[in-house]
Amino acid sequence: MDRQNLLDRLSSLEEQARLGGGQARIDKQHERGKLTARERIEGFLDAGTFVELDRFVTHDCTDFGMEKQKVLGDGVVTGYGRVDGRLVYVFGQDFTVFGGSLSAAHARKICKVMDLAMNNGAPIVGLNDSGGARIQEGVASLGGYADIFLRNTLASGVVPQISAILGPCAGGAVYSPAITDFIAMVDGSSYMFVTGPEVLKTVTHEEVSQEQLGGASTHNAKSGVAHFKVVDENAMLALLRELLSFLPQNNMEDAPFHPTDDPSDRVCDKLADLVPTNANKPYDIKEAIREIADEHHFLEVQADYAMNIVIGFVRLAGRSVGVVANQPAVLAGCLDVDSSVKAARFVRFCDAFNIPILTLVDVPGFLPGTAQEYGGIIRHGAKLLYAFAEATVPKVTLITRKAYGGAYDVMSSKHIRADLNFAWPTAEIAVMGPDGAVNIIHRRTLAEASDPAARKDELVAEYREHFANPYEAASRGYIDDVIRPETTRARLVDAFGSLENKRVKNPAKKHGCMPL
Repeated sequence: MDRQNLLDRLSSLEEQARLGGGQARIDKQHERGKLTARERIEGFLDAGTFVELDRFVTHDCTDFGMEKQKVLGDGVVTGYGRVDGRLVYVFGQDFTVFGGSLSAAHARKICKVMDLAMNNGAPIVGLNDSGGARIQEGVASLGGYADIFLRNTLASGVVPQISAILGPCAGGAVYSPAITDFIAMVDGSSYMFVTGPEVLKTVTHEEVSQEQLGGASTHNAKSGVAHFKVVDENAMLALLRELLSFLPQNNMEDAPFHPTDDPSDRVCDKLADLVPTNANKPYDIKEAIREIADEHHFLEVQADYAMNIVIGFVRLAGRSVGVVANQPAVLAGCLDVDSSVKAARFVRFCDAFNIPILTLVDVPGFLPGTAQEYGGIIRHGAKLLYAFAEATVPKVTLITRKAYGGAYDVMSSKHIRADLNFAWPTAEIAVMGPDGAVNIIHRRTLAEASDPAARKDELVAEYREHFANPYEAASRGYIDDVIRPETTRARLVDAFGSLENKRVKNPAKKHGCMPL
């Protein structure tokens, strides 16, 4: 066979692989408003950088006539490329081939790029669009999932792992994304669940749609399984690129530096009056976050879930910083089960990948009630405490208003190894609020007073003057400085700059026993 014939054969096979399940199925994918696996990868990576691996792989199943149904690539496109010039490994499941179902060969392709990502210290991004395990292969398919789960676990905390859900993700398939660091979903076209609506109807007699059971809104607002919700696939690809811009390549590197024209000492005049004079009046902590950040840009994570706490990424003087902030506009900023777990996982991610943590505190305490106690607020609240205490990255804390009770300790206080702790003059650091404290301390005085209401007002004012301020904590060194709100950005930039060479190690151990 001459050289031209060899090249023609290669071209023919490459074209077969490119078409996946065929033009008709590609057209159906487009009719659903969805991109193909290759279109997604090309839209995600820098133009012209994708290098495909294993494009000629086929399954080896011979049952149920499958030996006559072989498609090059076997339902998943794998390889590597660049995002903003940085190496990224990627796999994209191809719904046009057997509905993107996972076979043993399909799994081996994914495992190969995951191994390469680990060996070369680069992020792995999965574009999920699959009907689940390939039933014709039985246990071989299940074994393929387990091989992927193992690699997800071993890669955790070593390289960033991101899962984009761009269609169905059901049954055992959901556990790979669940182990990864971030899950993003497309509103209206992606869904995740362990057990589908038809099975639910048969077993539990519940009637629910796929969207209600496991759609993007469900997992972003109710379950907390997902971290981002986007309007369409193009928005998804842009989000993935932006998220990666805040993250390092691996746990041995720092996040990339992004030059900025935003002055480090920019005065934040809007912060001067952000906190209301009435201590019970809410305000939006996101205003403070954006005012502090470079170019006022904040990439919020899990924006629709447990909204009494806010998490996400900003840059300060070009450096990536993770933010954890109580949100006084929701549940007065109280910590509860969901917000504790949300924040704890984020803190641990930042710590694993050398991303400094800024904590903004306005917390009146843990949310009271039987629902919280029965739901395990003690255990779940301890997760956040554990995460902050365990973290060795630079940690800077700013108390904007309330820091009461055990919640003061939990929110990255000086006592659990925060490096620098600041407070605004509006800060109130105490065991509890003035009203509650007066009711307990002066119970007898109030009972004997001729005018209990007037006497209580006097005692509350006295308590607030002596204890509901930052100066008692500052006198003990628990607060390093009380700062003017408008100087916040400059002080935080300087604080994190001073901690760039921080070196702290935890005691040698296999791993701690977090109260899961």
